Order: sequence, then structure tokens, then C-alpha cells
Amino acid sequence: MTDRRLAIDAWESLFRAQHEVFGDINEDFEDDTLSQAEYDVLLTVTRGENMTARLRDVTANMLISQPSVSRLVERMAARGLISKCADPDDGRGALVRATDAGASLFRRLASAHGRAIAERMSLLSDDELAQLRDLTAKLRKKQPES
Repeated sequence: MTDRRLAIDAWESLFRAQHEVFGDINEDFEDDTLSQAEYDVLLTVTRGENMTARLRDVTANMLISQPSVSRLVERMAARGLISKCADPDDGRGALVRATDAGASLFRRLASAHGRAIAERMSLLSDDELAQLRDLTAKLRKKQPES
């Protein structure tokens, strides 16, 4: 059986570390070029074939609600960062594609953001980074019901 106090201490430490690291990394988005949420949309979209993703896949990768993602996508389309069209394979769905301007802006910010993440995470060895990745992946999996 899991030690309850140790579980709570580990959770609090994980939560505080995430909060502090996110705060440091979030400084990459202070120049108003792209918000963290816009970056996340472009991250998903630019990884797709032809820099395109289904809107439902974008929503699944976000930490905000589906209506909030839809509004964000509309604002990004109005800014010329992405385009949105009907999904020919799913009449109820939509496809989101990065424009050249959106992809260019994303790549520029992604380079600096990647360096900031690597610098912050350099406190850990490669073995520790792999262990952290594996442990957090394990925590993200839905636990079976007892």
C-alpha cells in the first residue's frame, strides 16, 4: 500500500516544480508575438502532415476547454497564423493549417523556447530526464478502478 504522507509530499513537490518551471519557461512568451496557448496550437499543427491537424486533435493536446480552443483558433485565423476549413473526411470536423507566417513565427519562437527548456532541464542528467519522462507518463495514464 502506498504511504499516504509520502504520496502527498511527492505530489506537492511535483506541483510546485511544475509551477516554478512553467513560470520560468513562460517568460519566452512575454513579447506578445505568440501566447503560450497559440504556441501550443501551432506546435500540434506544424507537426502534422502538410502542417495540418484536425481541430479535435488540437483540442486534445490543449489544457483548455473545447469552446476556448475554438475561440482561440478563430482569433489565430483572424491574425493570419492559421487557416481553418471543413474536414473532407469528417463533415462535422475541421482542419487547421499553419500559414507560412504562422509557421515562420512558430519556428522562430520554438528555437528560443527549446533552448530555454533545455537550459532549465540541464539541472538533471540524461538518465534523470528519462526517468522523469517515464514517471510522468506513468502518472498520466488512467489508473484502473479498484
